[in-house]
Amino acid sequence: MPTVDIDGIATYYEVVGSGPALLMFSPGGFNARLDNWSRHGVYKGLNLVPRLAEEFSCVLFDRRESGRSGGRVQSLSWRDYAAQGKGLLDHLGLRRAHLMGGCVGCSVVAEFAVRYPEATGGLVLYSPAGGARYRMLQHARFAEHEVFVRANGLAAVVELARAEGKGFSEDARVGPWAPVLRADDGFARAYAGLDPLWYQLVAGGTARTLFDRDTVPGPEPEELMRVAAPALVVPGQDASHATSAARFLEECLPGARYWDTPVAEQTEEATIPLLLDFLRAAERSGE
Repeated sequence: MPTVDIDGIATYYEVVGSGPALLMFSPGGFNARLDNWSRHGVYKGLNLVPRLAEEFSCVLFDRRESGRSGGRVQSLSWRDYAAQGKGLLDHLGLRRAHLMGGCVGCSVVAEFAVRYPEATGGLVLYSPAGGARYRMLQHARFAEHEVFVRANGLAAVVELARAEGKGFSEDARVGPWAPVLRADDGFARAYAGLDPLWYQLVAGGTARTLFDRDTVPGPEPEELMRVAAPALVVPGQDASHATSAARFLEECLPGARYWDTPVAEQTEEATIPLLLDFLRAAERSGE
C-alpha cells in the first residue's frame, strides 16, 4: 500500500477503480481505517467499495492517528482532518473529487466542503455521528484518559496501548494516539517524554474542539448553509449516530437530499443504486 507525507504525517492510502474521483473519509471514530468500509458497523455487507469502484476511482486512506497512518500530538480539529484529505488529492493530482463520509467521517466531509469548495463535488454523508449522547460519550472517554495519565504517567499509556492492542473507543485509557504508539517506536519514546501538564492541556483541548455541540460536530450552521455542493444524507439510528444529527445536516445544507429509510432497510440492494444515481447526477452537474 502506498504512503505519502502530508504535513509531516505519513498517510497510507489506496485507489480502487476508475472514473471520477471519490474521496472517502472512513468511519470508525478514532480508528478510522480504510478497511472499515467493509468491516465496521452498518457498512458490513453493503459491499460499498467494490460496487462504487465500478464507476468511480475510490480514494481510501487511514485517517491520521488511525491504522497505518502516522500522527502528531496536538489539539486536533476537523480542519486538520480535512487538510489531510486535501493533501492526498493534491498528491494524486486531483483538482476535484466527490466526497463520502461514514460515521465521524461526515464531520470531515462537511469541513472539507466548507474549506475547499473548489475541490468539492457531491457529498455523501452516511450515518453521521452526532447527538447529545455521542458528545457525552466522547467527553467521558477523554476524561477517563486524563485520569489514567494523572495517576500513571504517559509511559504507562504507551505500555498499555502496546500490551492490549485496543483503540480509544475500546479502552479510553490508551487515548487517541494509541495506533501510532503501537506502530512507531520513535513516536512512542517522544510521547512518553512529554510534559504531562502540557499533554493534558492538549488532550483536553482536543475534546473541547472536536465535540462542542449536541448535533453533528464540525462546521458552524452558517458555514454549512453556504455550501453549494449537492448532498445525500443517509441517517443512522443509535446513541452515537442520532437521527437528529442527519436531520441537522439536511436542514443546514441547501442542496441536501435526505433518504428517509430506517437502518434495517439500508441494504446493499437498496443503497448502492441510490448512491450511484446521486454520484452520477453530481458528476453531470459539475461538468
